[in-house]
Amino acid sequence: MRDPLSKKIVGIEPSGIRKFFDMVSEMPDAISLGVGEPDFDTPWRVREEGIYSLERGRTFYTSNAGLKELKVEIGKYLQRKIQVAYDPDNEIIVTVGGSEGIDIALRAMLDPGDEVLIPQPSYVSYLPCTILANGVPVVIPLKEENEFKLTAEELKAAITPKTKLLVLPFPNNPTGAIMTKEDLEPVAEVVKEHDLYVLSDEIYSELTYKDDHVSIASLPGMRDRTLVINGFSKGFAMTGWRLGYICGQQRITEQMLKIHQYAIMCAPTNSQYAAVEALRNCDGEVQQMRTAYNQRRRFLIHEFQKMGLPCFEPFGAFYIFPCIKGFGMTSEEFATRLLDEEKVAAVPGTAFGECGEGFLRVSYAYSLEDLKEAVGRLGRFVERLRA
Repeated sequence: MRDPLSKKIVGIEPSGIRKFFDMVSEMPDAISLGVGEPDFDTPWRVREEGIYSLERGRTFYTSNAGLKELKVEIGKYLQRKIQVAYDPDNEIIVTVGGSEGIDIALRAMLDPGDEVLIPQPSYVSYLPCTILANGVPVVIPLKEENEFKLTAEELKAAITPKTKLLVLPFPNNPTGAIMTKEDLEPVAEVVKEHDLYVLSDEIYSELTYKDDHVSIASLPGMRDRTLVINGFSKGFAMTGWRLGYICGQQRITEQMLKIHQYAIMCAPTNSQYAAVEALRNCDGEVQQMRTAYNQRRRFLIHEFQKMGLPCFEPFGAFYIFPCIKGFGMTSEEFATRLLDEEKVAAVPGTAFGECGEGFLRVSYAYSLEDLKEAVGRLGRFVERLRA
């Protein structure tokens, strides 16, 4: 029989995150610190609006680009949060999670051979989605001594005549790194100098603990060079609602909308009505969740320092990225032994790129009680390795 499979698809590795998630799901008494999913319930008023929309029979397709009411609220939200204005009619598309936004942006913008600069460690989807869009991924390894921020010098060194797009994944998964306005300004100058575009993944924008989040789209000359991706999964604890959005200049969004139309039709209707409520009335609940995450973040930093586990201080998302290079094991070996011996699951840094070797992603989207138990087990494991 003829091989039914695409060589391109066969050549793409499955996510390293899901491997450890699947392992821990079959292990009694295991504690997982591996999945980036809020442990909070979706705010009640949002759930109530979702239920109400079903009771009212709002179960039909919305327009392809999304419910007009929701796009208006997204526009207001972004004006308030990042001081950038978007036309709800032509510059905002409601997507099935932020992940769809990544996919349709790359497919709409890339011709075969176009290069996409991907700073790593970073979210697992950027590289395979670039390949699926017939682009060429070019990895920029980020450095711990720079707190895993992208520098203008690193960006310049990676640019070639084929470079078209820079992925900017901050606040960052898995490192928790953020980029301030002062960090972004020299990067923006390089982008403009070389006539590049930016895919700015800001899904963790609500979860920053030092300064307010700054979008590169808000810097002079960057609005029309930037596609802003965001959504409701992380900041609003709405992972299962599968709702995100992407914003940018009309010339680009018109082409993304065609892909969205043929592949998706529209995002879930009741999720869209629920998201309107989230944007209008849930600032208080988001602040409560952010405060709890910050408490957990500070707890883990303190505990890692006590056990001598080196870690720079992350100021975004809900991840810590401790260094385990001193134990003479790969990240995969360390994570596997930790799970086998102490029933604690964390994700090897290599799941987010080869430059994640020697690190471990620890999520603190879990209760303090679970974190305390997990830290105790990790401490015992580290002590045995040093004995």
